[in-house]
Amino acid sequence: MKPNSRRRLMLCAAVLGAMPALAWSDTYPSKPIRMVVPFAPGGATDVVARLISQKLGEALKQSVVVENRPGANGIIGTDMVARAAPDGYTLLLNTAGAQTLSPVLYKAGYEPLKSFAPISQISNIGFVMVVHPSVPAKTVQEFVALAKSKTRPLSLSAGSSMIELIGASFKAAAGTPDVVSVSYRGTGPQMQAVVAGEVDMTIDPFNGMAMIKAGKLRPLAVLASKRSPALPDVPTMHEAGFDGMAFNSRAGLLAPAGTPREIVTRLNQEVNRILAQPEVRQRLAAIDYEVVGGTPEQFGATIAEDAARWVKIVKDTNYKAGS
Repeated sequence: MKPNSRRRLMLCAAVLGAMPALAWSDTYPSKPIRMVVPFAPGGATDVVARLISQKLGEALKQSVVVENRPGANGIIGTDMVARAAPDGYTLLLNTAGAQTLSPVLYKAGYEPLKSFAPISQISNIGFVMVVHPSVPAKTVQEFVALAKSKTRPLSLSAGSSMIELIGASFKAAAGTPDVVSVSYRGTGPQMQAVVAGEVDMTIDPFNGMAMIKAGKLRPLAVLASKRSPALPDVPTMHEAGFDGMAFNSRAGLLAPAGTPREIVTRLNQEVNRILAQPEVRQRLAAIDYEVVGGTPEQFGATIAEDAARWVKIVKDTNYKAGS
């Protein structure tokens, strides 16, 4: 975790610990809470949701049940939460892609910020380019050369709108438009498709670390400004010869717009306490997820910045979904 993030998290935990208990805390929650993940099980967001839901349930002394609602690049599950009753019993564990990029690319019934009450950002999520071990390429340059040789068709899997756009940006930068993009319902299925040999390559949000360590996926480069502590021997895309290919996503917890402030505050307090636990930080760091935490206002500002950034990227690249 970066020093600034650590200080920010410790400050939040200290302030929250000093706050008096609220009178209504004895009545909320009085029944199980569902935490909706708008992607299939096994993906990056699902990994975070399973960890946070368990810890949040323990803190609230109430069941917090993860409910996967995949489809339409995260729009189905995200829209479902936007339309849910704002009573604190339906929460959304979402990514930057479904929250801020999908509404730019597709018709969605929600707005990135106005339709939700931000609770807390949980983590930043990086990306790594991986291939199936049968692909005769050990570097990004070798993969590009293989694609240009047209020895055989090459393919990449995409389980979200963000992965689609990153994949399209890579194909444009590498000059390999013939690499076929294959859509899947979530980053878990997109990674499994490479493991199974259905496709050759994907941009993985580090949820395939176990497969990488087991030799079932071969990492070629990380899409970041610096190397990942989880994969210190894997070069960055810049080191591999491709500039402008640094991307990251995030995981965050939200509720429907109109959720009472007291409930948002309670949930924010508990999430920040959870993120301050060494066990949680270690488990997230092991898959290269940087712990963030913070206030609802800080998370809201991040969502607004994300939305503006993706609008600009889509406009500048003239990207069309499914292209």
